[in-house]
Amino acid sequence: MPRLGVYALIVFVLAVAAAVVSFAQGSWLGIVWVLLAGLSSNMCWYYIKRGRAAQSQKR
Repeated sequence: MPRLGVYALIVFVLAVAAAVVSFAQGSWLGIVWVLLAGLSSNMCWYYIKRGRAAQSQKR
């Protein structure tokens, strides 16, 4: 797994946790965390697919 994919996955997990905590406390700031989670999830999939494509090109 590419390094940037791992970083994006970590950001995704932390953003989801922050959104859950934020909504549990009754704050609407959780919407920002949900948007950040969506963005980092897409980045994670992009880097994983790009890494797999690069590996298949080497073979």
